[in-house]
Amino acid sequence: MLWRRNLFAPLAALALALTAPAGAGTAAAATDTTVVAAASPVASPAASAADDFGSPGPYATAVEVGAITTLYYPRDIADSDRRHPVIVWGNGTGGVPLVYRDLMLHWASQGFVVAAANTPMSNLGISMRASIDMLTGRNADRGSIFFDRVDLEHIGASGHSQGGAAAIVVGSDPRIDTVLPIQPGPLANINAVRVPALLLAGQRDSIVFPALVKAFYNAADHIPALYGEVRGADHFTVVGDPGPFAAPTTAWFRAQLMGDRTAGAQFFGPGCGICTDTATWSDVRRNSLALNVPAATP
Repeated sequence: MLWRRNLFAPLAALALALTAPAGAGTAAAATDTTVVAAASPVASPAASAADDFGSPGPYATAVEVGAITTLYYPRDIADSDRRHPVIVWGNGTGGVPLVYRDLMLHWASQGFVVAAANTPMSNLGISMRASIDMLTGRNADRGSIFFDRVDLEHIGASGHSQGGAAAIVVGSDPRIDTVLPIQPGPLANINAVRVPALLLAGQRDSIVFPALVKAFYNAADHIPALYGEVRGADHFTVVGDPGPFAAPTTAWFRAQLMGDRTAGAQFFGPGCGICTDTATWSDVRRNSLALNVPAATP
């Protein structure tokens, strides 16, 4: 299966590039070396309920492709009345952000600034950390559309496969507030992470077996940690249309980075939403520290 892991992502990127619909507008370029991508339309605020985390959020979105990082963000961020939390992203082996475009745009429509590292070899997390540095500079630049609109006090790290391992690696950075590794590869040390973690596996993943993700969960006894195994998902379910991964990842980041209590109830407290959703999950586990987190707070 190694050949599939190495070749699938670039082929998927090409397919997405050829089939993606035209957007509603364009993002503003930050530098002369920035390539500007089309914005993606999203539903109006009335089109999705506040607790329907799998539906598009209220923000129209834009994309900015740079040399190191691709940004997905609320299109009118310059005129926003709030600061927007950050999600840094790492790709799977051989992948680029375009492979995960739908998930990135979904998060941006929910009000996040998503900084996706362009590297196809993300395990060390170098480009993900550089993305935080870049956004710190853009947030301080009065000439930037991001000026004073980026919430650098609330940053999450996520990624898929090798990028999932990178999210764990970056989780040791003191600027990171939570990690959400999706089917993470094994080259990471979760003992260095000091923030809450949601570790996602695919029930039918034949590349990163669920047991490998459970090993991270079992080792994470020093932080609030949850393990979720998506029923029927293989290693590439999150690629393209993220399907069952869209809602729980959005809810987790809304809970952890926005303080959304409805979202938090999906994971914490006696009413834990994902704990009873057997249609989506084949296995859900919460360690003792996660069990002690009240539903009202992330």
